Parts: sequence; C-alpha cells; structure tokens
Amino acid sequence: MPAPALAATVVPQHRFAKLLPALLLLLTVFGPISMDLYLPALPALTADLGAATSVAQLTVTACLVGLAVGQLVAGPLSDRCGRRGVLLVGVVAYVATSALCAVSPTVELLIGARFVQGLAGGVGIVIAQAAGRDVYDGGALIRFYGRLTVVGGLAAIVGPLLGGQLDTVTDWRGLFVFLAAAGAAVLVVALVAFPETLPADRRTAGGLVQTGRDLRVLLSDRVFVAAILHQGFAYAALFAYLSGATFVLQGIYGLSPQGYALAFGLNSAGFMVCGFLAGRAAERWSVPGTLAIGTGVAGLGAVGLLVSGLTTTPLWLVVVSLLALASGVATTSPPATTLALVGYPRLAGTASSLLGMVRFGFGGVAAPLVGLAGAATILPLGLVTVVAIALAAAAVLVLAAHARAAAPTVLRVDLDADPVHL
Repeated sequence: MPAPALAATVVPQHRFAKLLPALLLLLTVFGPISMDLYLPALPALTADLGAATSVAQLTVTACLVGLAVGQLVAGPLSDRCGRRGVLLVGVVAYVATSALCAVSPTVELLIGARFVQGLAGGVGIVIAQAAGRDVYDGGALIRFYGRLTVVGGLAAIVGPLLGGQLDTVTDWRGLFVFLAAAGAAVLVVALVAFPETLPADRRTAGGLVQTGRDLRVLLSDRVFVAAILHQGFAYAALFAYLSGATFVLQGIYGLSPQGYALAFGLNSAGFMVCGFLAGRAAERWSVPGTLAIGTGVAGLGAVGLLVSGLTTTPLWLVVVSLLALASGVATTSPPATTLALVGYPRLAGTASSLLGMVRFGFGGVAAPLVGLAGAATILPLGLVTVVAIALAAAAVLVLAAHARAAAPTVLRVDLDADPVHL
C-alpha cells in the first residue's frame, strides 16, 4: 500500500497545499451540522410554528432529500468542470439558504428552504469524497475515508451539544443564523486553501450523454451497487434514529434539551471512535470483514430498539441500543465507501454522488416513518431500523458471494494504482 501522500501532479505548487486534507475533512461537516445542530430545538420549533410532529419532521426529511439530490448534481458536474468552482458555488448557496431558514415564517416555507439548504450542503460532501479520491490511493485512501467518518461523528457530537447550549440563549432561528455564519467561515477557508484537485486532462467530457454512460458503467458493477445499497439501508436506520431519538428521549423519557444533547453526544462519540477503528481494520485486516462486523453491531442495536418498542424498558437500554446502532453504521462506512469508489478514479465525482444520493435519499424516506404513530412510542423507530439493517445485511451477503467468486481475492482493480486486495 502506498504511503498517505498527496498526488504529485495535483496540489504541491499551491502554497496552502498542506491545509487541503483538513479542509476536505471540514467539508464533510455540512451534512451532519445541518442535521444535528437544531435537533434539540425541534420540539420547540414544532410548537412555535404550530405544526404537527410528522410535519415538523419533514424539515429533517427535506434536508436529507436535498443533500441526496445536491450530491447527484454536483458529482458529475465536478467530473466535467473541476472541483473548485462547483464547491464555491455550493458554499455560497448554503450560506444564503441557511439565512432564509432563519427568517421562515411558516413550516411550509421552512421545509422548502431546508430542501435548498440540503442541495447546497450536498456539494461539500461529494467534493470532499471526490477530491480525496483525486489525491489518495491504496491504504491512504482507506484511512482518509475513515477520517471522514470520524469527522462526521465529531460534527454529530459538537452539533447537538452546541445546539443544546445555543438553545439556552437563542431560539431555533438563531441556530440557523449560526449555520449561515459557519458556512461563511468555510467559504473564506475554501477561497484560500482549496486548489483545483482535478486537472483538465483528467476531466470527463460529453455532457449529459456521457454522464448517462458513466452511470451505466457504475450501475452495471455488482460490487458498486451492493456497496451503495448497503450504505443506503444503513443510513436509513441512522437517519431514522436522528429523526426519532429527540422525541423518544425528550418526549417519552423526559430528558431536557441539554440531557438529550449529552446522550446524543455519547452515541456520536461511539460513531467517531468506531469510524476510526474501522478505517484501520479495513486497511490492515479485511474490508468485507469490517463491513460485516459493523452490520452485525448495528443489527444488535436495532433489535434493542424493537424490544424497547414492544415492552417497557429502562432509559439505559435505549441509549445503549442507539449507541450500538450508530457505532455499527460508522464501522461500515469506511469499507463500503472504499468498495464503491476505489475502482473509479476517473469517475470519482459521479460515483461519490450516487453513494451520497442513496445514503441521504434512503434516509429521507425513513426519517418521517418514525413519526407516523406520534411521539409517544418507540415501536416505529424499532421497526424501521430492524428492516433497514436486515436489508443492509442482505447486501453484505451479495458482496461476500462476489468475493468468493473472485480470483484472486481482488474485488476490483484501480485503473491508476495497484490492485486493492480485500
């Protein structure tokens, strides 16, 4: 495996090249921070706008769907036009729509603004993954995707904790003002420290017709399809948790916004630690094995939530189940991302956009399902997470069958690097 170094032809001439890895990690904060910061204030938002619980949860769904669609657009566009320009447009749009969320007078307008905010936020996520594929190979690439998971978990810790603290000095509108200010800070850093990572001679051409061909290439690869479907189902369970946990922990178990933030932070710490360990395990031991273990841990958490919905259980069991679910999903992220992207260095943006679209799209579908029975029961959350993780496990079986059929043990060959042995 090559050492974790930036590709020699991409960024060494840029005076801020050493800041690029940190900036790529920072860009992944867009999705988690947009989701998590205002979750402690979601019940207050519901009451302030006079909305039903399921309608208020559509503000979560709208952001998730926007994140999915935004990545689907930004990925192929960045393969054709380069990463830098697409990124800057996306960050500017994120700042503007965050400000619009802050002044929305109705829940309907807020839902629409959240969708557009998600569109813009998706750009940062897909560019981070694609630019990482531009500049890393081999073991360094696996470690980078592990770090992306860690940073996502760190944002998930900081988001609700910071949101809970901000909730004591401002209302939910002030939280969106904070997001706009954070986006503006990222824009300044990107203007200074983000060089173009995709040279003109490595870009795709041909417009929408070529994009269609690229999509057919990706979707004809069973490993790629199984990897992104796994992540779609795993993240459906994760975002069901994100959408429903605030009502479960605050509404059913009576936690304060600060108490919820602490419980959520514990789970996010597990997400962060397991994401880091998964990157190491996938690199040094086995990519499919790490994926299978993570799926099993997430399954245990989902079963725990289902049991809590079927019978009365103490708070600690619910928190432990949520911890297992989040930690298991985090464990699957580095190996699944590697399986999806390692074989397509020239289509990194398109492949990353499909991965992100499936993750957030499936999450957007799952999130409102946990509120259909109201805020007084955990059962819908348990059912959604169990079904989602069971489907993710089916994708693991497909990958395992393909690995057994492969000879030698190489699932796919990177066109620009040595074969990645799995």
